[in-house]
Amino acid sequence: MLSTVTVPEGIDAGVPNAARMYDYYLGGKDNFAADRAAAEAVLAVAPEMREAARSGRALIKRVVEHLVRERGIRQFLDLGSGLPAAENVHEIARAIDPSVKVVYVDYDEVVCIHGRALLEERDHAIILQRDVTEPGTVLDDPALRGLLDLDQPVAVLMMFLLHLIPDAAKPHEVVATYRDALAPGSFLAISHAANDARPDFMARITAIYERANAPFTPRDKPGIEAFFGDFTLEPPGLVNVWPYTEVPPGMNPDLSRTGYGGVARKP
Repeated sequence: MLSTVTVPEGIDAGVPNAARMYDYYLGGKDNFAADRAAAEAVLAVAPEMREAARSGRALIKRVVEHLVRERGIRQFLDLGSGLPAAENVHEIARAIDPSVKVVYVDYDEVVCIHGRALLEERDHAIILQRDVTEPGTVLDDPALRGLLDLDQPVAVLMMFLLHLIPDAAKPHEVVATYRDALAPGSFLAISHAANDARPDFMARITAIYERANAPFTPRDKPGIEAFFGDFTLEPPGLVNVWPYTEVPPGMNPDLSRTGYGGVARKP
């Protein structure tokens, strides 16, 4: 599908972008030729990636609905939110309770341009162009503080984000800063690519993402669980993010062990 994205000044459309590659997996049109080429290279290694991306969006919906319906959360901080999709966090949450407020954060200018257009004239959701690996600039942003009350429970979403942050950026310290800023009763939701299974397969995908604007750093299950710190994981704990009782046709059965996710509550 051809892109309808206008290239903003200062954006190098020749460098593949992880958010726009994900958009391509989902069948979106907000991507450039370089994004499509890199995504097709990933699909050549992992043809199940399209189904995995759709499953990832479904996972986000389940998490948000659980937090609003079952845990009473009315504030969300969606870090590394990516390009707008068919059902965004504020749409999912506010379909249950119109009082929910959402702050999206992404450092990509194209993502933020689309986000601002989607959220124009809304007073319940905003998008900030910030680097999530600099928590202070996010948490102290006046626009965030004007919408979210950090003295009350907030759900922080890090869905399919942390495997795009290399170890050199000290992601566990970054996540700990966000955890420390949250009020008791807050939640942290994470989904993360894993290298417990198919390490050669993961290495090939990592090599492709080296050409993009973000690295690909899958981690093992203990490394992923460590992001939750002393938060209490909701049942059933840290589990496979692809919840298949039967593997869809054409999908490698090992896919179920290449990603983990969980939701945890701050005591």
